[in-house]
Amino acid sequence: MTSLEHPIDQSDVEHEDGPYRNVPLKRFLAWCLDVFLISLATAAIVAFTLLTALLFLPAVYACISFLYRWATLTSSSATPGMILVGIEIRGLDGSMLDGTTALLHTAGYFASVLTFPLQLISIGMMLLSARRQGLTDVVLRTVAVNRRKPGPA
Repeated sequence: MTSLEHPIDQSDVEHEDGPYRNVPLKRFLAWCLDVFLISLATAAIVAFTLLTALLFLPAVYACISFLYRWATLTSSSATPGMILVGIEIRGLDGSMLDGTTALLHTAGYFASVLTFPLQLISIGMMLLSARRQGLTDVVLRTVAVNRRKPGPA
């Protein structure tokens, strides 16, 4: 496949084996880091509200998680966890996510997390597909790739 057919397949990513090398493992590690950061933010909100937020803890956690993922995907096409492990979400044309696509990607993530069979399908797709795309990625025509090396200015 040439770069014109699939612009994301570029040779200048940090791994010589291509943009998808180890992406499923990196996505899992990024998810773990993001859950930790979201949990810290939730704990801070609980403390700030003098424990009143404990009455609504699942809703508080879900709201923080949704806003965290949407805001970070909108601003940099990656959550902080993704940045730390060296991946980002891009459109198949190589474009960064815009606010609407980031919102839809976050909503798709939440739908798959809340619907166990969808989550299993998505994980299976990430492990078995050539581009390592999950269900939400396929629907939105996005892909998680290794971040490009910073080049000379």
